[in-house]
Amino acid sequence: MADAFSVIPASVLRNLSDKLYEKRKNAALEIEGIVKQLALSGDHEKISAVIKLLATEFTDSPQANHRKGGLIGLAAATVGLSSEAAQHLEQIVPPVLSSFSDQDSRVRYYACEALYNIAKVVRGDFIIFFNKIFDALCKLSADSDANVQSAAHLLDRLVKDIVTESDQFSIEEFIPLLRERMNVLNPYVRQFLVGWITVLDSVPDIDMLGFLPDFLDGLFNMLSDSSREIRQQADSALSEFLLEIKNSPSVDYGRMAEILVQRAAALDEFTRLTAITWINEFVKLGGDQLFPYYADILGAILPCISDKEEKIRVVARETNEALRSIEANPTENFDVGGILSIARRQLDSEWEATRIEALHWISTLLNRHRAEVLFFLNDIFDTLLKALSDSSDEVVLLVLDIHACIAQDPLHFRQLVVFLVHNFRIDHSLLEKRGALIIRRLCVLLDAERVYRELSTILEGEADLDFACVMVQALNLILLTSSELSELRELLKQSLINAAGKDLFISLYASWCHSPMAIISLCLLAQTYQHACAVIQSLVEEDINAKFLVQLDKLIRLLETPVFAYLRLQLLEPRQYIWLLKALYGLLMLLPQQSSAFKVLRRRLKTVPSYSFDGGNLKRAASGNPYSQILRHNGSQITEDGDIDQDNGNLQNGINFASLQQFKQMQQQHHMLAKSRAQSRNSSTSFLKEGPK
Repeated sequence: MADAFSVIPASVLRNLSDKLYEKRKNAALEIEGIVKQLALSGDHEKISAVIKLLATEFTDSPQANHRKGGLIGLAAATVGLSSEAAQHLEQIVPPVLSSFSDQDSRVRYYACEALYNIAKVVRGDFIIFFNKIFDALCKLSADSDANVQSAAHLLDRLVKDIVTESDQFSIEEFIPLLRERMNVLNPYVRQFLVGWITVLDSVPDIDMLGFLPDFLDGLFNMLSDSSREIRQQADSALSEFLLEIKNSPSVDYGRMAEILVQRAAALDEFTRLTAITWINEFVKLGGDQLFPYYADILGAILPCISDKEEKIRVVARETNEALRSIEANPTENFDVGGILSIARRQLDSEWEATRIEALHWISTLLNRHRAEVLFFLNDIFDTLLKALSDSSDEVVLLVLDIHACIAQDPLHFRQLVVFLVHNFRIDHSLLEKRGALIIRRLCVLLDAERVYRELSTILEGEADLDFACVMVQALNLILLTSSELSELRELLKQSLINAAGKDLFISLYASWCHSPMAIISLCLLAQTYQHACAVIQSLVEEDINAKFLVQLDKLIRLLETPVFAYLRLQLLEPRQYIWLLKALYGLLMLLPQQSSAFKVLRRRLKTVPSYSFDGGNLKRAASGNPYSQILRHNGSQITEDGDIDQDNGNLQNGINFASLQQFKQMQQQHHMLAKSRAQSRNSSTSFLKEGPK
């Protein structure tokens, strides 16, 4: 220190701490000259002493003017050293960097100025302090003083120039520093960071693309900044990187895909659009690198398909199609279970378009990787069944397509029908709103006869009698009205002459016994008119209630439809179809006379010709009742309509109705249940009237 005082005159040191800038400047010029002379003479020991004096006595001084003078003096000493300054940088730079955090804004300003002049002298040798300088500049970019900000910007530009022309800059050491600051919200810092990213990316020898995953999330975060300028800068940087990715043979798609998936769900629309655009390019470029991330990518795409912004929807759909078009092998890290899990989760989406695409994915996987999908079937089956209650018909139809594909195996077919019946049982609204659509579609996809046989088998043993009755009535209505079941109806019409029709009739009969009206309808369809009469005559008071009459009303109206055209034509030959007439008159007798159904059926019966056949000769019936002769025929002389004077016993055209006692037995169970409920209601009513004893 003593050497420094002997080298620098006291007047110079005094002026260096003067409050007037001009005096400090002149003193600095004298120090520059002194250091230059010492450098020429090679006296680096004295130079070190001078630098130490400036650092300890001035830059560390509590007096602001001393600190300002010290900074100017250090810069002047560096200029005096010129090409030999590098060996003294360890002494010169740290005091200047410490001054960047000085409380006095003027001191911070002079620190920027000093470091600027130092950097101009040493250029590339300056790089060893880059990380510390970068940290200081990052803070100064957000300085509260505008002058300090301006000075920092000038220094920043110089440092960028030095870095871009230096071969000593270490990008590996810089990236952690950058990554730590990428989530800072200050707009000035964000501009500073984007500026550095852009500059470094422009240097051919610096591979910023290789480190993109380290700061990609931060750039996406800036896309939602309130400052339009920052958004534009971040977008510009991202666009440049995306262009580089397209032209690069080696890219780490995996790490970036994870970031993009998260950003695709951002609240900011521009961020979502940019993220989904990147994902779109990744799907096209990434190939098998993306196999492990397909599930996550799909999880990002599906919600965007229903985005409120059309641009996002368009890109999301394009990406979804591109992703689905890639055929991967589960042995290649293609996670079928993960994708199914995402699709299952998206079936709960409030948006129809997303649910539809999720189902398309399940269907695609089922077609391509059936064994793997069936392995995870338990994970998705309940959700697929729940989707049958969806408000969208398109969703329900797609779900049914998937169920039908799964049900190609007998085991899964049985499981599907059992679960379906179970869902109808616990959710009656599903049966009411979607029952017909579901059953009809399954009949198309899985063969109507197979579906109805399985349903009948399940319902035959149904413990919930009320549900069984409602379900059978629903199935019966679908059978009688749906165009998809026309072949099944034709087969049933041949029950008396065709073994397959007979077998089907017997199969359905067992469960149709739950509903008297369903049995009557089935008999009319199968042309087993004598048994229809037997069922009608077996009805008791408990059977003929409001629900029965509603069902009867529906049947009468169905008799006027094309489905029963054959039956109406048979009325042209009343003698041959006597049991048909008896059955229809029996139904007429059950209807209230004031009901519209009574009037419809009576009008129809009035159109029946009032003649009969006797030995091939046409004779008018003598009685005033045109059907008197027909109705006098003894039942023992007739089997089913069309077969007269044969000994039938209980065997009617191959169908042994004596052995089919299910109807009476089943109806007895329904009667017992109704009586039990009535007694329970009566007991409750009596208790309420009498009160507790």
